[in-house]
Amino acid sequence: MPTEIETPDRAPGLELCFLFDAVEESYEITGITGRVPGWLRGSYYVNGPARFERAGRRYKHWLDGDGMVCSLRFTEQGVRFTNRFVATRKLREEEAAGAFLYRGFGTAFPGDRLRRNLMLEPPVNVSVYPFAGTLLAFGEQTLPMELDPATLETRGEFDFHGRLNEVSPFAAHPKFDPANGHLINFGIAFSAKQPMLNVYEFDATGTLVRRSRHPIEMPHSNHDFGLTAGHCVFFLSPLLMDFGRFWGEGVSVMESLRWEPERGSRILVAPRGSKAEAAFSIPAGQGYCLHLINCFEEGHMLTVDILELEAPVYAEYQPIPDLFQTVRPCHPVRYRIDLESRKLAERLPMDYDRTPDFPAIDPCLVSRAYTDFWMLGISASGAPGRKFFDQLAHGSWRQGDVRDLYQTPAGEYLGGEPVYAANPQARGEGVVIVEHLNARTEEAAFLLFDAVDVKRGPLVRLPLRHRLHPGFHASWAAMG
Repeated sequence: MPTEIETPDRAPGLELCFLFDAVEESYEITGITGRVPGWLRGSYYVNGPARFERAGRRYKHWLDGDGMVCSLRFTEQGVRFTNRFVATRKLREEEAAGAFLYRGFGTAFPGDRLRRNLMLEPPVNVSVYPFAGTLLAFGEQTLPMELDPATLETRGEFDFHGRLNEVSPFAAHPKFDPANGHLINFGIAFSAKQPMLNVYEFDATGTLVRRSRHPIEMPHSNHDFGLTAGHCVFFLSPLLMDFGRFWGEGVSVMESLRWEPERGSRILVAPRGSKAEAAFSIPAGQGYCLHLINCFEEGHMLTVDILELEAPVYAEYQPIPDLFQTVRPCHPVRYRIDLESRKLAERLPMDYDRTPDFPAIDPCLVSRAYTDFWMLGISASGAPGRKFFDQLAHGSWRQGDVRDLYQTPAGEYLGGEPVYAANPQARGEGVVIVEHLNARTEEAAFLLFDAVDVKRGPLVRLPLRHRLHPGFHASWAAMG
């Protein structure tokens, strides 16, 4: 009989970063290694899935877990860590029942429930942002949850002064215009007749100032978008939702998604102005985009920077904890579009291909010309076996590639979107904050890096008392 070849484990101990019960805490961090910059004053926030098991049932998919928000508050007195679960309706009902009740993104089970028998009851585990004097945690296709910015206590759903409701399509990846503090977001309304892309813009108080609707040809699964001074930009990949399977066969969203690369991808450009101008789209190959890096306009040229994969990555988020077993390479790619001719002028990929994700820039440069960005990478990308993020990569469009890279030691991983915090006293200086998960010692910490020299290694280590689940999207709110 042929001998079975054992798949290499390229992420030893990864289960210790996922399969444990999170503890809600709030305390001043002690035992700090290195010196926290004196100018670093404000709050860091990260959201991510933090519960995958109840009553003997385990979720299959990373996106299924109940959301937990963590914060670091930097003051003259020190650094305070706080973490709390986002108390959604789903969480409260399942806590009372002592069991999972609702279908997940990647997990369906007999007797599971849907909201209004139509849609997921989401765990609100994707992102978290300060806005309009409060803190908002976001999940996919649902209203954000309002949290107390200091204690992280859940206050309830945030409906933008009654302009949205629980069935309003609303994504988990808003953008913020640094020129005026506006929040811009989107949501896709799925309909058998005509899927519709909804774009919302709210002023800094949360008041709706405009809403536009743009028909799209197919039921795209779309997570992110880009923002410029004049446009919203969507990379529509041919990852399509099959509601016949979701409703008729009772399967998960993951099982209802179809990848049809032969249909091709398109970049859709929707005007932001008050006039009801039509959107336009252009073909953009057959790649898949989960996250955009940034977009901006210079004259009649539109620059669209994305992380482009060969195929969707959602299947690599399962089964927990054996993630990224067959993940394919991914590159940062710059598309340049002529807004006058509405044609693609240039496509410029970087060489770095370690399946980067969670790209971040200086938030003051959203929608503006920029050079630097940061992202997590997987060093063993392309090799068989489970793996996880173990690189912090600093990309530069001026250099045209990633030439500044931090690699963790074996058995240590990074989590959460790298967050850039600028030095208000020195333009161009700042730190990047990222989660650190040590599977060898079963410890967790937050690391601070020099933003323009991450290869130097962490400047500061903020150790936590207990383990931490790897997060998704994060943000920074400077004090004052």
